[in-house]
Amino acid sequence: MKLYYDKRLKDPTYYVQEGIRNGKKTTTRNVKKLGKHSELLMVTDDPVSYCRNVIQKMNEDARSGKREYTLTVDFNQRVTGPDDSRVSRSLSSNIGYFYLQYIYNMLELDGFFRNLQEKSKAKYDFNSVNRFLTFGRILDPHSKYGTYDRLNAYYENPQIEYHHFLRFLDLIAENQEDYLAHLYKKSQNLIKRDMSVVYYDCTNYFFECEQADDDEIDPETGEVTKGLRRYGVSKENRPNPIVEMGLLMDKRGIPISMCLDPGNTSEQETATPLEEQVIKTMGNSKFIYCADAGLGSYNIRKFNSMGGRAFIVTQSVKKLSDALQTAVFNDCDYRNLSDDNPVSIEELKTFKYDKNSELNRARYESTAYKVLNADKEDIFLGYYEMKKCKNGKIRKVKAKGTLKQIVIVTFSRKMMDYQRKVRQRQIDRAKKLISSGDPEKIKKGPNDVRRFIKNKNKTKSAYILDEEQIRKEEQYDGYYAVATNLVLDPVKDILDISHKRYQIEDCFRIMKTTFKARPVYVYNPNRIRAHFLTCFTALLVYRLLECMLDDQGTHVTVEELIETLKNMNVVNEHDVYYSATYTSSYTLKALEQLTELGLDFQYYKPKDLNKILRKISKKFLKRQSHTTKN
Repeated sequence: MKLYYDKRLKDPTYYVQEGIRNGKKTTTRNVKKLGKHSELLMVTDDPVSYCRNVIQKMNEDARSGKREYTLTVDFNQRVTGPDDSRVSRSLSSNIGYFYLQYIYNMLELDGFFRNLQEKSKAKYDFNSVNRFLTFGRILDPHSKYGTYDRLNAYYENPQIEYHHFLRFLDLIAENQEDYLAHLYKKSQNLIKRDMSVVYYDCTNYFFECEQADDDEIDPETGEVTKGLRRYGVSKENRPNPIVEMGLLMDKRGIPISMCLDPGNTSEQETATPLEEQVIKTMGNSKFIYCADAGLGSYNIRKFNSMGGRAFIVTQSVKKLSDALQTAVFNDCDYRNLSDDNPVSIEELKTFKYDKNSELNRARYESTAYKVLNADKEDIFLGYYEMKKCKNGKIRKVKAKGTLKQIVIVTFSRKMMDYQRKVRQRQIDRAKKLISSGDPEKIKKGPNDVRRFIKNKNKTKSAYILDEEQIRKEEQYDGYYAVATNLVLDPVKDILDISHKRYQIEDCFRIMKTTFKARPVYVYNPNRIRAHFLTCFTALLVYRLLECMLDDQGTHVTVEELIETLKNMNVVNEHDVYYSATYTSSYTLKALEQLTELGLDFQYYKPKDLNKILRKISKKFLKRQSHTTKN
């Protein structure tokens, strides 16, 4: 702060003036009126020296953290600015994205996009567009125009045009493979990734449209490009066209890579190509492939039995061969998973459960297991493969062969009771349908309660419960199986790996619910791919931040973390200082412990927030330099 007065006046007024930097703009502001020259002569013989001493004391107080301002407000002043509602000044600015910027910078995407920028004639900043598309997907998910429309809600107030967003989508889709490889390699510098196990699963996303995309044929080469939005089996039973997304994840729940295919593509055809791509990126093909039963076809198991790889896939007990099912229900050779002692399944099914008895409760929650050898010739392995016939058609046939594997079958009394409780509710609904009318008028489904209803009279409607169907399903209650070629590994370790598949479902839940990746509003194939690349980047940034917090011993939920970042807004008070509108929390303290950015204060000077942004960049450059030396 310095002294300001008009030397040309005979009786000047003395002010305390401060230099202000708000973003790239530099200006000055009179923050306090000290009085007129004639008024100060009543107090001192030298008004100028007196004012300088006052300002010196104010500067000393400022260095110690104390600031005093006198603000003058004209309540008759009208608002000014262009006649454009979109550029209306926001009441507050978000600074919670600074923590996301901390992770984003360490992925070194600035350098990746700088290389692309050098090959392009485009003048806009590729990295800035990608940054705010990623931050917007995490903190305030909307359409691309919605993200553009809310850019002024961020502290930096980036000057990005809407057409820059659209052009960038085309750019990143064209460099998808390189982009995903870059994210994987740089993420290893942030956190120790466990690639001993990779989890794979597929899901679908719907579009707000009613017509699927047609195949495109190149007039010169005759090459056929399949339409991306196609009608397929929707997990939400929606009638809209869908696309299918495959996600590969490491053992810690951090995404590795992704693929996007037309909605009518069989998910079994997507796993192997994505694995081959990731093997090239990793430079190491030794890992355990883990997936559910729908992604454990013969070809997938065979691919993951080579090159030092292994597989652990869920196996449907109902689809096992008759010989293997007989072995499953044969009450011998079952052992307790916790202590490996012999156990009887019949006793587990029939003993009376007492929740007040600790020993009884431990038995109720225990798991029994049996290992079956499935390495036999000409045996139906419980899954199907696609076979090309002589007439050129492809049909699904039972897979038979000599694939070396074992099937681990488990039984849980607790799971059996749960499944029977669910079925009893379905049976009760089936009884209501019988008493209310003709249930055959409504189409049955594999999990529909109408599967428990049959017509006992072929000539007229006489519906009763199908007791035989109920008994058939009850025999599978409590049983669970996995198939693997890890024949020498401990059973408990194999089952622990399989049980962690829930993490990939959690990734899909975050993208669909928290990041609102659906419905998808873009329709150009390249921009559809770019949309999901943005969602993937957002998921990677979030997961890395979550794992880094876990490593320091502070775990927070998805809702707690994102809500904290979203609520971290500051209000600009006359361009003099910013006031925080958020309060302290466990999550904020955990973020500060990790990053030490200093975002847990009540008030900030504009230069302080700009300094934090520079601090994030310096940490990134320092880390990058250290990595290069190593």
